[in-house]
Amino acid sequence: MATAFLFPGQGSQFVGMGRDLYEREPAAQALFDEADERLGFRLSQICFEGPEEQLTDTAVQQPALFTTSLAAWTVIQQRGAADAAFMAGHSLGEFSALAAAGALSFAAGLALVRRRGELMKLAGERSPGGMAAILGLDAEPVAELCARAATETGRFVGVANDNCPGQIVISGHEEALAAAMELVTDAGARKVVRLPISIAAHTPLMGSVAEEFAAAVDAAPLSAARMPVVANVTARPVQTPDDIRAELKAQLTSPVAWTDTVRYMAGLGVDTYVETGPGDVLLGLVKRIDRGAQRVKFEL
Repeated sequence: MATAFLFPGQGSQFVGMGRDLYEREPAAQALFDEADERLGFRLSQICFEGPEEQLTDTAVQQPALFTTSLAAWTVIQQRGAADAAFMAGHSLGEFSALAAAGALSFAAGLALVRRRGELMKLAGERSPGGMAAILGLDAEPVAELCARAATETGRFVGVANDNCPGQIVISGHEEALAAAMELVTDAGARKVVRLPISIAAHTPLMGSVAEEFAAAVDAAPLSAARMPVVANVTARPVQTPDDIRAELKAQLTSPVAWTDTVRYMAGLGVDTYVETGPGDVLLGLVKRIDRGAQRVKFEL
């Protein structure tokens, strides 16, 4: 039996996340306390008590998810249940996976995701856009319809997340996004849902901050990962610092290939997936990709 640990991204947060872990596990408490000290504000209080509007601010949300996921991972390690064939994280979760695999220290990872959140927020102000979930169509036809909408409007829209068969997230300029939503509806999508997100993540619209983010990635101290982390962009493992830096830079403006990520791990014998962090979104996606796999939620 081979196990992969999965780390969630934005959208999995909820007010109260990590509180029970903080109260019962000294190692988790120490990590939240360190985050508070390093960030200079009470991240733990926002995680535990909200308000929700503050927790969903991308510059807060990213370090909040990173800290909660790493607190869970620290407890898993203490329990001696951290034997993994692979790790993977969805979008922001990739940073948690890399830290869990030893490529990033907690301090370095926290600083990097805080900067990423700030820059993505800035990119959304410079190049406003949005995202929408498309249910009932697969990635290839959705990508073709997005290309058509982009041609018609002269603005970018494209696939941001290939989450699982029948669940695709698209992202782009407002005008192009609206056109694409109309096209996929006409093409028979079961449901089209505009997401409450004011940025066009994982698209060229993030390019306005790519240089600044690349500088932050280059400045971050990285080590070789102790175990392979399957990358969002290529759906193949990265372990060396050079490969990790290239992945993190590319990930900012590239789609998340989650379906291929899970299929890659399944093809190499992974039959158990443990979601390590708030929520169970990723286990729901795994169910659609690898139906026979065992899915385990680490309770916060």
